[in-house]
Amino acid sequence: MPDFAPLWSPVQIGPTGLSNRVALAPMTRISATEDGHATQKMVAYYEAYARGGFGLLITEGIYPDTAYSQGYLFQPGIATKEQAHSWIKVVEAVHSAGARIFAQLMHAGAQTQGNRFVDSTIGPSSIAPKGEQLAFYRGEGPYPVPGQITAAQMDEVRDGFVTAALHAKAAGFDGVEIHGANGYLLDQFLTDYLNTRTDNYGGSPENRVRFAAEICRAVREAVGPDMSVGIRISQAKVSDNDHRWSGGAEEARIIFETLGATGIDFIHTTEYRAAAPAFENGTESLAALAKKYSGITIIANGNLDDPETAVSLLRDGDADVVALGKAALANRNWPHRVRNNLAFDELDTRLFAPVADVKDWELELPA
Repeated sequence: MPDFAPLWSPVQIGPTGLSNRVALAPMTRISATEDGHATQKMVAYYEAYARGGFGLLITEGIYPDTAYSQGYLFQPGIATKEQAHSWIKVVEAVHSAGARIFAQLMHAGAQTQGNRFVDSTIGPSSIAPKGEQLAFYRGEGPYPVPGQITAAQMDEVRDGFVTAALHAKAAGFDGVEIHGANGYLLDQFLTDYLNTRTDNYGGSPENRVRFAAEICRAVREAVGPDMSVGIRISQAKVSDNDHRWSGGAEEARIIFETLGATGIDFIHTTEYRAAAPAFENGTESLAALAKKYSGITIIANGNLDDPETAVSLLRDGDADVVALGKAALANRNWPHRVRNNLAFDELDTRLFAPVADVKDWELELPA
């Protein structure tokens, strides 16, 4: 039998101890109430992964404020105390099943498909994301052109992340992951063609990563040392799967050095293939570059369904934790199956039809 022992060794992410190195990646499931409260269906959904052996669960993107951050209708929020209170039952169920859970805080920015608070969007510049909105998240047509975010609005966004992180702490979450990936607001700042600003937040990679770094630092200071804090980073986006950082490995160095110096505990990289080279003219993966330049704990995500590939990232020192998305959707007990050499199930595409919400039949599958 292959040796998958590295998957099962305990690991610390800041103050949070994990029993193993397999995490559930954040996936948008739009199964909250209309006003953004976590539901009993969501309790059962997350609890199943904890029972299935995942050491860490990272929630779907949760909107942090009651202005421009919501990205999808029926997306959960943690902007209000009432929303935060609704998450307590999720956290308690996960903890009872032996896992740890981080809340992913997500500001959609210009990549918004549904927001019940405002009817316009904001981004670093008045440039629409590429591509079309996703039908399985109730979107249609091209993304609208956003308004250029003002300095006052940036302060509000920063404050929103801090308040949301404090709400998450009060609800019992073990940590928070700031969403800086996949085309959402903080990634829009990182992206050269979406950010044409001429102030301190545009132009060079040092300027484009500044807003994300400020939010990391603010959240770190607000929640204190007894809660884990990190950020998710990618090149590709929901609206642009092919995007690559134009500055290559040098841009990666600046981004990861800057984020690693903010006092956060981890960086979570997500690529189509986590183990593949990040750039055409190099050999290192984005996770390896993040590890090399940040010096902090790295979670890697992207086509790690095969445990041998997952283990290789850990063995090579390129990542400390592996996060599974679609592989986990198909196998809510992926860790249990790997430990016991059991076959995997294929992903059931009915999960995404007509929208990608949590299905009743999905919850009835054996864990």
